[in-house]
Amino acid sequence: MEKILKLYEIKRIATPNFVMSPIELKDYIDFEVKRVYFITDPKGPAGGHCHKTEKEFFILAKGTATAIIDRGQGLERIPMIGPTTGLYIGEYTWHYFEDFSPDAVLLALSSTNYDSSRADYIEDYEKYKKIA
Repeated sequence: MEKILKLYEIKRIATPNFVMSPIELKDYIDFEVKRVYFITDPKGPAGGHCHKTEKEFFILAKGTATAIIDRGQGLERIPMIGPTTGLYIGEYTWHYFEDFSPDAVLLALSSTNYDSSRADYIEDYEKYKKIA
């Protein structure tokens, strides 16, 4: 099974009064967005799981953070700087975020609606490594 990860630099357009970062979703993701959520006011790491079917696109809208990713070859660290970093994470890609700056705002676009059963999640890293 292919573990997909794509890191994008988000375009920045400077105007006399503001900087705009447009994101044409068709250029970044291959799914219909069904859910949007934000992670704010970070106190520690966020995440620590993979999805069997869900795909996500993360944009660090503000601040800094580090994405911790495993595509089946061990953990790798990806620095994220807002609002210039976008990260596409496909199925069976272990991920979480840490080292948030106090002002960090992480935006997530998801291919699925929330399911409280969490049936799509693998939350045990050792189990993930056996599958990967």
